[in-house]
Amino acid sequence: MLERRILILVSALVVFFASAALWNAFVRRPSRSADAASPAGAADSVTTTSGAPAPPSGAPATPAAPIAGVAPPVAQPGADAGGPSYIVLLARSEIRRRIRASAGLTYMNEIVAESADSEIHRWDGRVGSPVRVLLTPSTTANFQPAFLDQVRAAFQRWVEAGVPVRFTFDTDSSSAEVRFQWRIQFEGERSGQTNLFWDEDGHLTGGTVTLATFDLKGQPFGPDDVRVIALHEIGHLLGLDHSRDPGDIMYAQPKVRDLSPHDIATVQLLYDLAPGSLRGGR
Repeated sequence: MLERRILILVSALVVFFASAALWNAFVRRPSRSADAASPAGAADSVTTTSGAPAPPSGAPATPAAPIAGVAPPVAQPGADAGGPSYIVLLARSEIRRRIRASAGLTYMNEIVAESADSEIHRWDGRVGSPVRVLLTPSTTANFQPAFLDQVRAAFQRWVEAGVPVRFTFDTDSSSAEVRFQWRIQFEGERSGQTNLFWDEDGHLTGGTVTLATFDLKGQPFGPDDVRVIALHEIGHLLGLDHSRDPGDIMYAQPKVRDLSPHDIATVQLLYDLAPGSLRGGR
């Protein structure tokens, strides 16, 4: 009798635990797995990449990285790529073509090749509004009043060569754009020096021309010597650099005393071209 009661009790316990297990299996909510999506707005629903800040809630997703091997779009000419427009590049290309085509007739090729910034510098629109030049007597040793007339004659010679620039001479230093000054002598094989100023577009805006009154051996210059020196320095003032041909007034140490056809053709081409950079890029 006792054994029967124990058997019934054991059976009841088995049924109880079995029922409890079944109840737990059907009623209990399943737990969220590590890979399940988090509810929107939950604090742990955003995963950040190491080293990168988390985007704010509701911000658009970060664009996917470009596929390897696919090049990004190339900026077309005229696009806002931080450089000159397509039209500007075409204009520069045409200027370079004209300069190359002038080889043998002018020395513009040499000027551009030796230019530190690959730019054309010249005066612009100065026929109706002449460049104001300060040209005054000096107390420098060997200075002669005739020197001033020779400088004016040198300016006129360049005008006769077809340069579309006019000059007016004044003694008012406050309004001068170009200043002439005198010194006894230069070191080395120089008899003059020209310093120029220009704007960002290559337009000349001013300059200073210094002429010596004695040569490097201490011999005094005469009026015609000053005219030749002034011819050379005014060439620089107009935007020309040195020629490699000893037959040109713009040769580094002039051997001639007047403008050559080479000089004239070069300055005419210079003033037929737009000033500014000739670079293919920026």
